Amino acid sequence: MAGIKVFGHAASISTRRVLLTLHEKNLDYELVHVDLKDGEHKKEPFLSRNPFGKVPAFEDGDLKLFESRAITQYIAHRYEGQGTNLLQGDSKNLAHYAIMALGMQVEAHQFDPLVSKLAWEHVFKLIYGLTTDQAVVAEEEAKLAKVLDVYEARLKEFKYLAGNTFTLTDLHHIPAIQYLLETPTKKLFTERPRVNEWVAEITNRPASQKILQ
Repeated sequence: MAGIKVFGHAASISTRRVLLTLHEKNLDYELVHVDLKDGEHKKEPFLSRNPFGKVPAFEDGDLKLFESRAITQYIAHRYEGQGTNLLQGDSKNLAHYAIMALGMQVEAHQFDPLVSKLAWEHVFKLIYGLTTDQAVVAEEEAKLAKVLDVYEARLKEFKYLAGNTFTLTDLHHIPAIQYLLETPTKKLFTERPRVNEWVAEITNRPASQKILQ
């Protein structure tokens, strides 16, 4: 059977989410570079892999997927017994799994839209030779502060967002946080003690460091 292939860009937050999962699972893979500046993701043959024209796309043998969070969940289940267990300790416990799923939904719908805009303003605009819009930064930081207040309260009860073990809920946050720790937005994480501890814990994992290389 053919090996695992990830079609994406190593700097892309969504691509990094998948690569991070593969590293946690100690899985070999091939990263097939997709040139975003040249719009390769908006053309064939990439559109045959993801008709919405966004990275990453993914292949594991005959299975073809897109959407990073769907890919990470597939990897976590398909290779549950290998590397780090990224599911709740008892993946068959529906209540525990629902809590993890809830956390993933919060990340996708409450956290990611804000941090993606901030990463665009602080980091990716500079790569494209554009100017950061400080008004947008201020607006998105105000919204992110409210989300992180919720996280701070949650992390006073548990070590991680879905309980006392590291799961996909936490992993999905890492790539965007890594970018923002190199920007003035870092203060929103460091000024909240529990969030700060959690960020240090998850970003210093060996797999988290590998996606920075």
